[in-house]
Amino acid sequence: EVQLVESGGGLVQPGGSLRLSCVTSGYSYGRYCMGWFRQAPGKEREEVVRMDIYDATRYADFVAGRFTFSRASAENAFYLQMNDLKPEDTAIYYCAALEYLGYCPSTPDVWGQGTQVTVSD
Repeated sequence: EVQLVESGGGLVQPGGSLRLSCVTSGYSYGRYCMGWFRQAPGKEREEVVRMDIYDATRYADFVAGRFTFSRASAENAFYLQMNDLKPEDTAIYYCAALEYLGYCPSTPDVWGQGTQVTVSD
């Protein structure tokens, strides 16, 4: 069973950067698509980015070139580099695994515990 552990959240000023990490165990390359989701207070959880089994990525429109999702295979880890952060990026960020079914499904099968990102002066 895949397990995901996020880290790297924190408090940052607008315009700042953070790098979120998602360390996996039980992960099999080619079996899972991976993604980051976020949930702001009072809002529904939304997708930030997903990566398919060929490492192709798809970002939400609100990312607008500010975030980069990458894989570090040797570390069994994934990273979300977030630059030019805005107050509206404040949320709990979740790493997620989506079992590949010939396509990446819309709903994750496995969630991490989440890491808080706060963008504020």
